[in-house]
Amino acid sequence: MFGRGKNQTPEATPVVQTPEPTTSGKGRPTPSRREAEQKRRHPIVASSGLPPNATKAERKAAQKAARAARREATSRERALQREALITGNEAHLPARDRGPARRWVRDYVDARRNIGELFLPMALLVLAMSLIKVPMVQVASVALLYGIMAAVIVDSFMLRRKLKALVEKRFGDKGAGAPGYGMMRALQYRRFRMPRPQVGRGQYPH
Repeated sequence: MFGRGKNQTPEATPVVQTPEPTTSGKGRPTPSRREAEQKRRHPIVASSGLPPNATKAERKAAQKAARAARREATSRERALQREALITGNEAHLPARDRGPARRWVRDYVDARRNIGELFLPMALLVLAMSLIKVPMVQVASVALLYGIMAAVIVDSFMLRRKLKALVEKRFGDKGAGAPGYGMMRALQYRRFRMPRPQVGRGQYPH
């Protein structure tokens, strides 16, 4: 009476579903650390012209060749820059010396007689005078030093002011920084200026 009838069907066995392997957000398994490192190395190897399966010796040789090529390019660029500082070739000048406004300012300053050029020889003269143990000579040396310093300051201020007006008239906003650049150049002894002067005294640019 408590047994199952013949017409009763057996209960179905529940099916246990196994979870699918965890994947990353892009729908593929998360790569291992080794695979990720290999993928990061492959673009470097490929950029050197080597296949992805290049040996360690081949990679080292490619890196050595790349370093040698960079050194050669740097050396060639420095040689061109040194030549440009002498000849005034605009294409290879340092960034601080490039541009028509700065070239015009250089020519203007080089064509002018600047009091700042006299500071170094006058300072040497003052030093020599200060070594003489004569009170009047030492007082004169100090007065000469302060006098030349005052003259350089006034001349530099007037030069910068004039350059600012001329550069704004000729180049507008493209001449920003050129007046200060010219003032600092005027403080250098003419023979030691870089880029080298390309005009003579009195040959002012138009």
